[in-house]
Parts: sequence; C-alpha cells; structure tokens
Amino acid sequence: MPELEYPSHLRYSADHEWVVAGSEESVYRVGVTAYAQDSLGEVVFVDVPAEGDALTAGEACGEIESTKSVSDLVAPLSGTVVAVNPALEDTPEVVNSSPYEDGWLYEVRASAPDELDQLMDADAYRESLS
Repeated sequence: MPELEYPSHLRYSADHEWVVAGSEESVYRVGVTAYAQDSLGEVVFVDVPAEGDALTAGEACGEIESTKSVSDLVAPLSGTVVAVNPALEDTPEVVNSSPYEDGWLYEVRASAPDELDQLMDADAYRESLS
C-alpha cells in the first residue's frame, strides 16, 4: 500500500480534517485528509454546511458518505461558512482523487483564529495515526 501524504503546510484535526489559510485574512479552507478518504473508500455524497452557517469547533457540521459508511464532518474551527466547493455536488469522488486540492469542502471565516493553534502539524498528525 502506498504511503499516504500529509502536506506540511496544512494543519490537521483529530477528526481527520485539514485546514489551510485562504486568500483572505481569517478565512480558512477545510477538507478531509488522505487518511480519511482512504478509510472511507469511494465517496458518493458530501453534505457540507451552507454559506452563512455558523460553525462551532468540535461540533458536527455535515456528513460524508461512502460506499462503506457515513461519517460526520466535524468543524475544526469556529466561524461562518463563506464558500462551499461547488464540484462536490456533481462529483463527490473528487474528495478521493484530490483530497488536498480539488476535493476541498468549504471555507470558514474564523471567529477564533487562535483555535488553529489547537490543530496538529503534519508530523503530529502522522504520529496520531500510528
């Protein structure tokens, strides 16, 4: 089995989601990790929060469904959703083929950017999986 990648410029949650700074201050893009998509199997549906939804870090904010199971999406940061990935509606499998690029889920304007400090770097995330 090939080793899964965990880019070093991302931050990771214990719930197998990644976060990266977006194009605007306090806006962060969120997706699921290679580990999550590999564990889920073929993704067939993604229910992400809608633009304008308020999120609370650590609380469920959507679901990701695969041929194997349905898993909660857990918000890694508190804030307001400012964008969702339009590709997910017609091609949810992009989460499998490109989890760190085209398969991103949503963007959130963080209301407590210091929550980012609670997330793991790539080495700590990799270690948490072993």
